[in-house]
Amino acid sequence: MATHHAAPGEVVNLASWAKDLPVEHSKIIARTDAMELARLVLAKGEVVGKHHVAGPLVVQCLSGSIEIAAMGTPRKVDSGELMYLPPGEHFTLTAQHQSLVLITFIFL
Repeated sequence: MATHHAAPGEVVNLASWAKDLPVEHSKIIARTDAMELARLVLAKGEVVGKHHVAGPLVVQCLSGSIEIAAMGTPRKVDSGELMYLPPGEHFTLTAQHQSLVLITFIFL
């Protein structure tokens, strides 16, 4: 069964977006040829390995606390904070606490 993706103009509750999954976890909210919105649930200590995309991206911590290793330095990003990364930048996310993260990928 395919998971639901948000339609243009649809209001999305990020706290409960993945409730249709058996165990709440990560889920793509919306995807087009130009961008992707991804909601990630990270357990304390969980690492999202070294990734990169051709375009810029924004990593927003909605709750909890994460560390983003990018641009040669790890930086702590707390609830309510975000970090912009330039095109092609490699990054690794590590959850310092149980965290909810929104990532916006822009495809060039």
